[in-house]
Amino acid sequence: MTNMTNRTAFVTGASRGIGRACAQALGEAGARVVLAARDTAKLEEAAMQIPGATCVSIDLASPESIKEAFAKAGKIDILVNNAGITKDGLAMRMKKEDWEAVLRTNLTGAHFCIQQALPTMMKARAGRIINISSVVAQSGNAGQANYVAAKAGLIGLTKAIAIEIASRGVTVNAVAPGFIETPMTDVLPDKVKEELKTRIPLGRMGSPRDVAVAIVFLASDEAGYITGQVLSVNGGMHLA
Repeated sequence: MTNMTNRTAFVTGASRGIGRACAQALGEAGARVVLAARDTAKLEEAAMQIPGATCVSIDLASPESIKEAFAKAGKIDILVNNAGITKDGLAMRMKKEDWEAVLRTNLTGAHFCIQQALPTMMKARAGRIINISSVVAQSGNAGQANYVAAKAGLIGLTKAIAIEIASRGVTVNAVAPGFIETPMTDVLPDKVKEELKTRIPLGRMGSPRDVAVAIVFLASDEAGYITGQVLSVNGGMHLA
């Protein structure tokens, strides 16, 4: 795998779960990692485990917060849009504020992060953008119309921007994790988790590390001829 020394990676939602594992893996590959999330206490704890890492507070629902975070981070070579929230509910009863909150953070926030990272990437004629989507963006999921719409939107955003900036040497790809053992899935009842495993051909939920290594690959020089693609990390749960 490429040595990422002298490259800076900015990872949103890096205080826990997939984001934290991704930041750790990028750090192991030699990148200087900037961890970004709202929970500064957990960010600082995570950053302590990664040599040379720094952390910045960011609220993906606020364009002003995004601008401030990127200004503090400086030049970015790798952007991982991982941060996301859920506010589940049946579509017919979903509150307007729950719909808007999930779209604002999971999709619009990622777009604004890309806008902040692009100028220096395009000037350098190099860069990697990786958006974290989800298996439910490909398969759908009852009770998550807002989350599914946002994650499917990320796939469309990935493809559109990949085409826009390909001539500048910047690649844009997405990773679509399946059901991964994170704080977001920890709240599921054991019965639900066991039922989920029956739908996964590999017979287990994934680990954050499973997703992190896929992200590191897409951020590497070896993935330089891959853009506008969705890499599924789902144990065979959904075969597109």
